[in-house]
Amino acid sequence: MCASGKYSSRGPALIPRMKTKHRIYYITLFSVVLLGLIATGMFQFWPHSIESTADWGLDRRSVHDAPLVRLPISNPIPERGDLSCRMHTCFDVYRCGYNPKNRIKVYIYPLQRFVDEVGVPISSTGLSREYNDLLSAISDSEFYTDDVTRACLFVPSIDVLNQNSLRIRETAQALAMLPRWDKGMNHLLFNMLPGGPPDYNTALDVPRDRALLAGGGFSTWTYRQGYDISIPVYSPLSADVELPERQPGPRRYFILSSQTAIHREYRAELERLKEENGEALLLLDKCSNLSQGAASARKRCYKGQVFDYPQILQESSFCVVLRGARLGQATLSDVLQAGCVPVILADSYILPFSEVLDWKRASVVIPEEKLPEMYTILKSIPHRQVEEMQRQARWFWDAYFSSMKAIGMTTLQIINDRIYPYAARTYEQWNNPPLVKWSSVNSPLFLPLIPPRSPGFTAVVLTYDRIESLFRVITEISKVPSLAKLLVVWNNQNKSPPEGEKKFKCPECTAIDGLSLDQTHMVERSECINKFASVFGTMPLKVVEHRADPVLYKDDFPEKLKSFPNIGSL
Repeated sequence: MCASGKYSSRGPALIPRMKTKHRIYYITLFSVVLLGLIATGMFQFWPHSIESTADWGLDRRSVHDAPLVRLPISNPIPERGDLSCRMHTCFDVYRCGYNPKNRIKVYIYPLQRFVDEVGVPISSTGLSREYNDLLSAISDSEFYTDDVTRACLFVPSIDVLNQNSLRIRETAQALAMLPRWDKGMNHLLFNMLPGGPPDYNTALDVPRDRALLAGGGFSTWTYRQGYDISIPVYSPLSADVELPERQPGPRRYFILSSQTAIHREYRAELERLKEENGEALLLLDKCSNLSQGAASARKRCYKGQVFDYPQILQESSFCVVLRGARLGQATLSDVLQAGCVPVILADSYILPFSEVLDWKRASVVIPEEKLPEMYTILKSIPHRQVEEMQRQARWFWDAYFSSMKAIGMTTLQIINDRIYPYAARTYEQWNNPPLVKWSSVNSPLFLPLIPPRSPGFTAVVLTYDRIESLFRVITEISKVPSLAKLLVVWNNQNKSPPEGEKKFKCPECTAIDGLSLDQTHMVERSECINKFASVFGTMPLKVVEHRADPVLYKDDFPEKLKSFPNIGSL
C-alpha cells in the first residue's frame, strides 16, 4: 500500500511534465517543417518575372557591381566569321525542340566586367543605355528563360552595339570564354555601328565564329541571307522627341535633305537640283552659328534660317537618306517617324528587316548614280501612292523602329519564324497596317520605278477588271527574289485600272480587234505550235481534260462546313 501510494503520488506529477516537454518539442518541429514548406513553395512557385527582375533590373545591371573577369593574353580568339553560315549549317535547331507555343527560349548571360591582364576594360563605355534597354525588353518578354538548359538562343551581356567603343581582340576573347559559346553556335550579337576608319566595314569586325549577327549596316557582300538579320540604326531622338502622327497628303516641300555629313559630290548634286527646282527642294545643313552640344544636334539651317530637327521632316513629302561613312543611318528612323517617304540612295545596302518588310510600300530606292534624276523619278509617282507610302512609313516606325524593345522583339520574331515556319507570320501580318485596307485586300502596286541592278525575269499578268484577284496574284509574284519587272495588261477599255507604276495606253487597241476575233488566229497558232514541235523533235504538250469539284461546293450547305468555300472566286 505504501509502495502503491508512493508510486501514485509521483505518477501524476511526472506525466504532465512529460506532456509539456513533448508539446514544446512537437510545436518546434512543426514550426520548422512549416517554415521549410513555405520557403520551398516561395522558391518553387514565385513568378519568374520577379526572379528575372532581380537578375536584370536597372538597379542591378551595373558594370561596377558585376564580378570582374581577367582575360589572359593567351586566351583563344574565335574565327573571323563564316560567310557560308546558314540556319541549317551553323544553327542547332534541335536545341529549340517542340513546344506548344512555337516560341524560342532566349537566355541572357549574367553581367560580367571583362578586363585584360593589366586591368583595362574591353570597352570604353561599358553597358550603354540602348543595350541595357534591349536586354530589359528581352528579359521581360515571353521569349526569355532563366534556365540555361531550356535555352534555344543565347544573348551575351557584352555590349557590341558600337564598334568604336570596343577593343576588338579582347572582346573576341571575352566571347570565347562564355560557358555555352561552342564556336558561337546559337548565339546572337547585336551591332548597329560596325567598322571603323578608314574603310568602315559593313559588318562587325569582332571575330565571332558562327554567331548570328543582328547588324545595322550590312551590304550585299557581308550579309548572310537567311542567317543574319539586318536591323535599323536606332535614333536617340526616338526617345527624346515626340512627333504626333500627321495625316498623309501634300506637304510644304516636295523633297528635303537634312543630313549634315554628306559627301561633297552628293551635296554638289543636291545643290544643282535645288537650283533647278527652287522652293520644292529644301537642302539643310548643320548650323555653323550655334555652339556644339545636344541643342545644336536638334537644329538644321539653310542660309541663316534655323529649323527644328526632326520636326522639319514632317513638312516634306520625300526625305533623302544618303549613305555616309556607314551604310546604315539613324536618319532613316527619323524620316519614318515623321511620316516622310524615305528616298534611299545607298548602293548594296540591306534595308532593315528586309527579310519580312516590303520596303517598296514605304520607300523609294534609287541607285546613287541616278541622283541627278531623283526629282523626275519622284514626280512620276501618283499622289495616292505617295499618301499610302507616307502612312506605311509611319507605321513601319511605330511597329519596328520606335524603341530598342521594338527592334529586339522584331529580331527575335524573325528568328522564331525561321525555326517554326509553320507558325510564322504571313506577309500581310508583317506589312499590313491594321486599319489600312483596299477593300478586302491591300494594294500591292508599290513596285520599283526603275529597273533593279541585278538581272531577273519580267512577269506579265493579263486581267480585265477583277481588282482583288489581281492584287492577290501580284502579291504572290512579288515574293519571288528574281523578279525584275511586273507588267499588268489591263484589257477593260471601259474602266480605268487602279492607281499604281506607270500606265501606257495603246491608242490603236479597241474592243473589236482582239486577237481571238481574228478568223486566222487559230490557223496561225496551230502552225506556230507545229513549228515548235518540229524543232523540239516531239510534241511535249499533252491533251488533258480534268475537272475537280470540291465536296459540297455547290450544295446548299453552311459555309463553315465546306472544305473549300472560296473556290471559283477568281
